[in-house]
Amino acid sequence: MDIHVHSDPDDRPRSIDAIDVAKLARARGMRAIVLKNHYDPTGGLAYIVRKEVPGLEVFGGIDLNLTVGGMNSAAVEHMTQVSGGWGRFVWMSTFDAENQVRYSKENRPFVSVARNGELLPEVKQVISVIAKHGLVLATGHVAPEEALMLLRDGRRQGATRMVVTHAMNAPVLMNVPQMQEAVKQGAFIEFVGGSLATADAAARMDRFADAIRKVGPEFCILSSDLGQKGNALPPDGFAAFLVALRARGLTEQEINRMSKQNPARLLGLL
Repeated sequence: MDIHVHSDPDDRPRSIDAIDVAKLARARGMRAIVLKNHYDPTGGLAYIVRKEVPGLEVFGGIDLNLTVGGMNSAAVEHMTQVSGGWGRFVWMSTFDAENQVRYSKENRPFVSVARNGELLPEVKQVISVIAKHGLVLATGHVAPEEALMLLRDGRRQGATRMVVTHAMNAPVLMNVPQMQEAVKQGAFIEFVGGSLATADAAARMDRFADAIRKVGPEFCILSSDLGQKGNALPPDGFAAFLVALRARGLTEQEINRMSKQNPARLLGLL
């Protein structure tokens, strides 16, 4: 299953729409996908796609960027009330995250999660809603230190489903000790196949394989983070990602753990 799929409808060029990517995933024998959009909640979209593509489990979520009011617990609560209840992920801000804006050296409004080393009250309230409904806390594009703060508070408040979003990709760029600390807080570590589309793809795959071994495959999740125009379609790019990791010595059992069992556990399907 793939917990990180981008598709149309969106405000930026995508390679495929949500219904067609679901059909393709089903044809490839996949069990489930999670539809991600940086600016629009996708729980309702998942409901529609499930009706159009029976036989595939489709989930959505909400990304706490400025278009939904940033750290807006009411928006998260509302997602849980949308038909079907297929909105399961809460990304703690991505393109509008303070860390993303500073990394990109942009001059525009951003969403903060912490100030002076403390999580903001509205962030703790969001985590409370996540814990109450058994949603997935995904760290988004926040800085590593901020991600660890989110995970510690998630654990404190009883959130049992947590994942570090593409831990080794910009602007997150976690190191292995930070990933190991995230695991201690109860989080999975996500590695994404979209990295195959970069100029340094081979070196990245080497680094991913090394980090996976150090963190432990039992704590890692593989996904695509694909759907961008010009890149491989998500199921195809995901398959190529698994091939690249197998070529670096990861076993079939380890690949299955990271691409099947662990994401199923994160989504409450095991």
